[in-house]
Amino acid sequence: MSQNIIDLIDLTKMYGSVSVVDHLNLSVRKGEVFGLLGPNGAGKSTTILMMLGLTEPTSGQVKVCDIDSTTNPIEVKRKVGYLPEDVRFYDELTGIENLIYTARLNNLSSGQARQKAKELLANVGLSDEGDKKAGKYSRGMRQRLGLADVLIKSPEVIILDEPTLGIDPLGVQEFLELIIKLKNDQGLTVVLSSHHLYQVQKICDRVGLFVKGKILAEGDVATLSKKLFSDETFIIEAEIILNSSGDFKTSDGTIKAETLAEELKTIGGVISVSVNNNAFQIGCSCDLTAEVARLIVNSGAGLSYLHKKEFGLDEIYNRYFEGGVNHERIDDKI
Repeated sequence: MSQNIIDLIDLTKMYGSVSVVDHLNLSVRKGEVFGLLGPNGAGKSTTILMMLGLTEPTSGQVKVCDIDSTTNPIEVKRKVGYLPEDVRFYDELTGIENLIYTARLNNLSSGQARQKAKELLANVGLSDEGDKKAGKYSRGMRQRLGLADVLIKSPEVIILDEPTLGIDPLGVQEFLELIIKLKNDQGLTVVLSSHHLYQVQKICDRVGLFVKGKILAEGDVATLSKKLFSDETFIIEAEIILNSSGDFKTSDGTIKAETLAEELKTIGGVISVSVNNNAFQIGCSCDLTAEVARLIVNSGAGLSYLHKKEFGLDEIYNRYFEGGVNHERIDDKI
């Protein structure tokens, strides 16, 4: 098992009588991209501030790179890069001048600072924009510059708090691809806080569903899907051509759609089959697309449509919060 680089143990933050983070237990492994997924006000940003040692917990413990963030916040900051939701720069300075300034604050010599700034601008796709004043940068460019800025000190962990807000769709796509590249090329550990399900699913190895200061469930999408949707991890939708009597012709006569449904249930791994006119929905424990297609075609039916559906974070999130009142941990229900 991979070494944990972040450990939160019974972490709690109270503001008066209000619990913002409630006895949170969470581990992030070295080299993974972990997504904190939850609505605004769920306590994600407060948790991040405690990781960075920027606010003290009411109780519990937080360790980053095996360093206690509460008792030794300066040492944690040396190892962690943080990109907030709204990153700020000196607008009258150019992009490269801003990076050089940060590098000098991190004790790099003037020559080292300029060299590293150039390298990082290239890494984030801003080589041609380095001499432009930061005040002229678009929102997406500022986030790229912000990412270069947090990488100046060669951190072991980078924490991104809603980094794609206000960026156009193409810019979001490019930013997410950049995160994956940095993880793969440099072995960085990334914590991404977001309420955008698609973005989290696209790049995160594991996610934590975060609501009212608690992690309600964590794992990769396949694991969460299996927990929430029992054994029906895959849904296969098929459509066949029926006549007006609700059956289809074969060389041996006619077969009712319901008969075909019963035959589909004999495939190993098929959990359920429902029929609505000529549309079949087949719940499976694994990907049985080829087996389903083969049986339908061999039966003599005309297969007009076949689609495999895997449950993503959207379905997981909606299923878990059906009715908006289910706030137990998924693990407690298994």
